[in-house]
Amino acid sequence: MISFVWSSAHPFLAGAGGSENYTAGQIRELKRRGIPTRILTLGYGEQDGRDDFPDIEFKALKSKAELSELDDTLVFVTYPLNVPTKRPAYAILHCPPTSYGGIDELFDLEGMKGKQLLVPSKFAAKLWKGHLGHHTHVRMPAVYPFAEPVFSQVKRPHRSEPHVPPKILFANRLIADKGIYTLLASLHLAGLRHREFELTVTTAGAHCDDGRLIQTLLEAHPRINVVPSCRTPKDMARLMAEHDIAVMPSTDIFWKEIFGISSVEAQHAGCRVVASNTGGLPETDCGGLMLVKPDDPLSLANGLARAMGLGPLTEAERLYASTKFTVASSVDRLLRIIQSTESRRVPRLSLQKQGALVREQLDTAFKKGIMQLGAGMAGDNKLAYRRIS
Repeated sequence: MISFVWSSAHPFLAGAGGSENYTAGQIRELKRRGIPTRILTLGYGEQDGRDDFPDIEFKALKSKAELSELDDTLVFVTYPLNVPTKRPAYAILHCPPTSYGGIDELFDLEGMKGKQLLVPSKFAAKLWKGHLGHHTHVRMPAVYPFAEPVFSQVKRPHRSEPHVPPKILFANRLIADKGIYTLLASLHLAGLRHREFELTVTTAGAHCDDGRLIQTLLEAHPRINVVPSCRTPKDMARLMAEHDIAVMPSTDIFWKEIFGISSVEAQHAGCRVVASNTGGLPETDCGGLMLVKPDDPLSLANGLARAMGLGPLTEAERLYASTKFTVASSVDRLLRIIQSTESRRVPRLSLQKQGALVREQLDTAFKKGIMQLGAGMAGDNKLAYRRIS
């Protein structure tokens, strides 16, 4: 049994962020392969988000101490807990170090020790190694996020009318980290001010205080259409397919975008993506990524204007994009790491014992060969062979 451990200041909610999408997608792929998998939650009881994921098994724990009693292969999501485990444990560090500290009460840097640390991008590995310093010198392999198959399979609507305004989508959480204020500022600059376009923003992240405040501001803006956040990959894929461009203007000042799963999903759905050239976002390129200077409204406005001129991805470009960052390749990578770690647990014989074993096997082979051939002396004292029946 592989159990993903959700340790966070918020329940495991659909449509809340990339970490949730990543975890749910991996669980579904493991189940498709017949591997028993579930998610363990702490501190929320049955109000842990299970209603949003009826196809996934949830188990609510009362305390982290219960994890030590399980014989599961534990994969901690977002950060590891400081608790001993029966089997080798893993932790996927989805978020940057600055996300923790006083925010999540369960976070303890000592929990990193003894765990195989995984990251969702090469940038994340560099960031965490710099933060942990002397606490770890181990390799942190990347297990990349992905777009589920529905994003490359969803049909894009046919537009028969000429001169349809370009459609732009901001589908990330409504927090300053994701660059929503940079996007708002860009709408007032020359590159976009006099252009005709439709901008849609979802309510992802509106369950938090900042999100509720930002949602109110967006609903008052005359050029922005606010729609409910999507709670399933199918709904998100359909929404992305209705747009030409996805925008991800994440900041580089007080937040580090570890990867940017929405960028991959949007490209699989046929959108061109305009994103900040920061963090792990450059690693999300599936052929349709355009990078702009982070925290720069003018650069963002110009980037969106260029993307409008290019339009959505062509069929060939979308087909190529769909070969990148698949859920199958992500789960393959995770399983290889787990299998490699498990194989190292098998006790290995010392060199002396291995040598004795080889000699014993050789002696047995020689004896068996002699028994099969047999040996004897002929009357003329010449060596003769006879086969023993």
